Amino acid sequence: MHVQKMDKPNEGVKCVVNSCYYYMAGDRCSAERIEVQPRNASSSEETDCATFIPQQQK
Repeated sequence: MHVQKMDKPNEGVKCVVNSCYYYMAGDRCSAERIEVQPRNASSSEETDCATFIPQQQK
C-alpha cells in the first residue's frame, strides 16, 4: 500500500508512535489515509496500523 505523506496533519487521527515516517509533532499523523487491520478483530489488542513505516526506511 503506497500512501502519500502530507505536509499537514490528518485531522482526527492521533498517533503517538514517534518512530513512524508519518509521525508529526503533537502526536499527529501526516499520512493521507490509514489502514487498520485485521478485518475480523474483536478487540483493540488484535489490531495494528498497516500504514506504519519506520522513519529510517524513507
